[in-house]
Amino acid sequence: MSERWVRMERLLDASPSRVYRAWSDPEAITTWFAPEVDGSLAPDTRSTLVWPDRSLWVDVLEAEPDRRFRFRWAWTEPDDVTTEVCVDLAPHGYGTRLELRDGPFELDRIGMVDAWAEAIEGWAESLANLCAQLDFSVDLRRVRGRSGAGPR
Repeated sequence: MSERWVRMERLLDASPSRVYRAWSDPEAITTWFAPEVDGSLAPDTRSTLVWPDRSLWVDVLEAEPDRRFRFRWAWTEPDDVTTEVCVDLAPHGYGTRLELRDGPFELDRIGMVDAWAEAIEGWAESLANLCAQLDFSVDLRRVRGRSGAGPR
């Protein structure tokens, strides 16, 4: 079996608590990721991220304030492809180092190479949105005229 993971790192000009809140608070996540959240994003709960053209369930697996936010979500309808996203946060100077992992993407399954490529593109765009929101209070989704990133 050949599997791949998306791995990205960003340095943000915001405290770990502020970055953690951006992931774990339903109101805060709508400023940079999904425009709407149905649910609490609390551990051991299922919430739904809603975009104008799709919605995805999210199971929050772990939420360690200021350090880690981990969840599982579905990439396809029906829910036959799921991945686990782990966001680790660490103080870095006056800001935060964010490490994101999403996977596994089993490349020997039909359609998974495309899903892996979409994840790379989607997370790059979403982390740019997060950086713009935390560093400058700018919503790049409106500037670009897009409805937001995430699995398509």
